Amino acid sequence: MLRIRGPVRTTRPDTVAAEEPLEIRLNGAPLAVTMRTPGADFDLVHGFLATEGVIAGIEDVAGLRYCNSVDDEGRNTYNVVDVDLAPGVEPPDTALDRNFLTSSSCGVCGKASIDAIRTRTRHDVAADATRLELATLLALPDRLRAAQEVFTKTGGLHAAGLFTADGELVVLREDVGRHNAVDKVIGDALRAGRVPLTGHVLMVSGRASFELTQKAAMAGIPVLAAVSAPSSLAVELAADVGITLVGFLRGDGCNVYTRQERLVLDEQA
Repeated sequence: MLRIRGPVRTTRPDTVAAEEPLEIRLNGAPLAVTMRTPGADFDLVHGFLATEGVIAGIEDVAGLRYCNSVDDEGRNTYNVVDVDLAPGVEPPDTALDRNFLTSSSCGVCGKASIDAIRTRTRHDVAADATRLELATLLALPDRLRAAQEVFTKTGGLHAAGLFTADGELVVLREDVGRHNAVDKVIGDALRAGRVPLTGHVLMVSGRASFELTQKAAMAGIPVLAAVSAPSSLAVELAADVGITLVGFLRGDGCNVYTRQERLVLDEQA
């Protein structure tokens, strides 16, 4: 690549983030295609199915495997995962009002309407009594950034980190798609039997969208924090389900849009 910095021009190799399609199948039938960074694919699939309401828990999955998707040289690309649902678990009827085709930039692209994606969570997030110290909250962006190994090399990935209310990092995942990073985090928790994620904070490196708020609700996460802005629908949904939604979390400040009572503040104006 040609690197231009003011008057200086240099040519050198560069490292860029990998992006490849992942097709998710249910019992051999195509369900969704998402553009993602390869890695933690089974976490991604479990998280996607859980946050879309296809499965309620790990017990709803009988098994999953990579399919024989090959490139021009006959090598498996590992870009197709087939999921066997447990007996009695009904697959969604994608012909009715949903289109699961997603992209790296927007996980809800192609879905019919807001009504079609407003899946109701099975967890009572509003009842979560988690309390979070302001100093702990303000420290999360630096802790997230410090753990982003691939971003350090490429500068091209989103990150999602799951923290305890004490600020301890439980798991971090990176991906070209912010929704994929969140699905990988939730899928890791689901496979470990830790959902609902009562008492946890989900920290994301970008903005707080409606879809990310929905995913947090579906996993029972009481606090969603983002370094950038929330959308109006994200605020509306967070207020509706009882999530504490934090935006513009950077430096010594942040905006707390909903359920401010979970934040422990000093007694000052």
